[in-house]
Amino acid sequence: QVQLVESGGGLVQAGGSLRLSCAASGSIFFVAMGWYRRAPGKQRELVAQITSGGRTDYVDSVKGRFTISSDNAKNTVYLQMNSLKPEDTAVYYCNAKGFSELWGQGTQVTVSS
Repeated sequence: QVQLVESGGGLVQAGGSLRLSCAASGSIFFVAMGWYRRAPGKQRELVAQITSGGRTDYVDSVKGRFTISSDNAKNTVYLQMNSLKPEDTAVYYCNAKGFSELWGQGTQVTVSS
């Protein structure tokens, strides 16, 4: 079974940057891949999504700061996060939607003030 493996989380000061990566362990067909996050005490939310056709969508709170991209040859999707804020602190999960839905194990992002 194909798995999604995330990397790139960590601790950063406010205003800093991180780049998350999500690599599929094999070739997958997807309609859309995206990043969700769950902050302590909050519901999971969709942060950014990219379709197989390259269309991108973002939650309002990250527009202008986060950029999602994909490298289809590497079966990898990225989330470049700039100008990070403490409220971006959360566990970030990679997601792929196609014939089925896949989730990564999650990677912690902590932004200190």
